Amino acid sequence: MPRDYYDVLGVSRSASKDDIKKAFRDLARQYHPDINKSADAESQFKEINEAYGILSDDDQRSRYDRFGHAGVSGAAGGGFGGFGGAGFAGFEEIFEEFFAGFSGRGASRRRGPIQGSDIRVDVTLEFVEAVNGAEVPVEFERLDSCETCGGSGAQPGTSATSCPQCSGTGEVRQVRQTFLGSVVQASPCPRCGGTGTIIENRCKSCDGAGRRRQRASTTVKVPAGVREGLQIQFRGEGDAGERGGPRGSLIVHVHVRPHEYFQRRENDILLEIKVNVAQAALGDKVNVPTVDGDVELVLAAGTQTGKVYRLRGKGFPRLRSDGTSSGRGDQLVQVIVEVPTKLNEEQRKLFAKLAESFGTNVNPTVSGTGKNFVERMRDFFAGE
Repeated sequence: MPRDYYDVLGVSRSASKDDIKKAFRDLARQYHPDINKSADAESQFKEINEAYGILSDDDQRSRYDRFGHAGVSGAAGGGFGGFGGAGFAGFEEIFEEFFAGFSGRGASRRRGPIQGSDIRVDVTLEFVEAVNGAEVPVEFERLDSCETCGGSGAQPGTSATSCPQCSGTGEVRQVRQTFLGSVVQASPCPRCGGTGTIIENRCKSCDGAGRRRQRASTTVKVPAGVREGLQIQFRGEGDAGERGGPRGSLIVHVHVRPHEYFQRRENDILLEIKVNVAQAALGDKVNVPTVDGDVELVLAAGTQTGKVYRLRGKGFPRLRSDGTSSGRGDQLVQVIVEVPTKLNEEQRKLFAKLAESFGTNVNPTVSGTGKNFVERMRDFFAGE
């Protein structure tokens, strides 16, 4: 089992985002492989960065606090478009100021293509749609490559020129005092922003940005078996990247509207039905609603309130991490025997005859055996 992320960073579970960031900075300085030459420095640094990637993200941290490592498994990427993403973003964000000048990679990263940002949209499904899956049209705003300049940022017929301050390198060098001592460090050129180029004649359509915010629409395919709060990543549907970089992702947050009478328990569907005393005593065949339509349920004679019947394969598909499903859960039908509160004269006479034949003896039960619905369901699953 991986270590607790809070223990990895040495912070409490109530630590603020600033506390988490500070702890990460201190530990990463200590264990970064460029500084620490011990054999296990790299693995420790990866563990520290993984912990920071989860705890610095509000959604990931919330799931981790609720479900532990199982709640964020696969968060480092992938999986049917991926359910989130942590990875090694923390290193680039915090340590660029210390290490960019050592290898020159900081400026080159700025000069090269940069992937576009992710975009979040929320979709709400009906209960039955969550069972069967659905194709949902969504509209959102995103940054697209400017059609006028083709993403270059320069007015058509012109082009960017080499930055005179950095001679096109995209970086300037200076001596800085860091925790390593006095070092020569490269930093992005303040004039060109690290791109190495200057746009003298900016494109009028995008004002030199190379991208424009526009309205977009697409249809997202939500797989069968999704549940409330699930996040689905659709790659290549987010903002256009800078300088020819790939698009970001469209992150779809799924919500499921409660049903009038169905409830979900894991992959099973729970349903309560009411029957009259005659049906319970004599047995009957009744039509029971399911997400696939009505099915016939045979009630055994003498059915008591709380009796649970199982309709196999009438629950939710078991959704796997790759977006496919494997089989379905069941529908559990709990019977409630409804005692009439109003009787007509004929019914009253019939019940009077029944009462006479049953007698008036009271049979006490053992104390503490009365169970609520949840307890009866627990016993049902335990096979009792």
